[in-house]
Amino acid sequence: MTEPNALHPYAELTPDRVMDALTDLGLWPDGRLLALSSYENRVYRAHLDEPVQGASAVVLKFYRPGRWSRAQIQEEHDFAAELLAAEVPVVPPMMLNGQTLHQSAGFDFSVSPLRGGRTPELDDFEVLEWIGRFLARIHTVGAAQPFAHRPTLDMQTFALEPAEWLQKNQMIPLEVEREWREALAPALALIQEAFAQGAADRRLIRLHGDCHPGNILWTPSELPGGGPHFVDLDDARMGPAVQDLWMLLSGDRGQRTQQLSALLDGYEQVRDFDRAELRLIEPLRTLRLIHYSAWLARRWEDPIFPINFPWFGTPDYWRGQVLMLQEQVEQMQETPLSV
Repeated sequence: MTEPNALHPYAELTPDRVMDALTDLGLWPDGRLLALSSYENRVYRAHLDEPVQGASAVVLKFYRPGRWSRAQIQEEHDFAAELLAAEVPVVPPMMLNGQTLHQSAGFDFSVSPLRGGRTPELDDFEVLEWIGRFLARIHTVGAAQPFAHRPTLDMQTFALEPAEWLQKNQMIPLEVEREWREALAPALALIQEAFAQGAADRRLIRLHGDCHPGNILWTPSELPGGGPHFVDLDDARMGPAVQDLWMLLSGDRGQRTQQLSALLDGYEQVRDFDRAELRLIEPLRTLRLIHYSAWLARRWEDPIFPINFPWFGTPDYWRGQVLMLQEQVEQMQETPLSV
């Protein structure tokens, strides 16, 4: 692995520049600024002297330079606005000075109202059913039209290209590389087979794209507007509906089956779900596994990554990846989850 680059673009994003970005929009921070947990982008909570659009505190998201084009970021914002218009509980960027996407010191950024909440209790089937209903509402809006600029979640972008990049850039230690390639080959073949089988009956829609529990804020149901609020559409893209369900499943096969049943009980109260997509759960999990390693390697020049992922890139890490790929091959050969 190469050493992190101290001159990474985010090195220029000082607290003063974050404050300047707010004041340029006519918002006046009271001096309290907190960096929030985020690796892909830089995200800050700022408190204001005077509330704006009812918010006394806001969240600023500075997009990673070079990751998305401005047109792709704007599509994320427009999708959030569509969801909000359909009364889906998302936290969209604020419209300030007639726009939601702004620039400051060479960074694209957005400002959103601060929303509180906690991670949902996914062992509560009523909570899962509720989340299922709101995911169906997101997908109803997402199916109305396609993205014009954002990419599709597919084998090329999440497996073939990342795997080729890892090998071309010699990111895998020599003592593990052959084992990794040998584990990767059957995994890719099974992914390709699963997607080919579903091509005729699988409809691609606009998705949240990264619907893990950390991107759902839960507020007590007895409060006004209580329940789930979906945040962070940064990974929104075209893909199969099941992509927004499988990351909410955990535990052994029996537990995952019960969780999936609760999610679909809620989902199908609002929108039909194609059960044929269930065979894509393990292939999609495998795609994420491959893509994640390449994502870490590509971000290594950002100093925050070596600090938070010190185990990445070691021979032990890659041996662990070999074992996980082998386990995924076994999972993809089993009968898909059903409810």
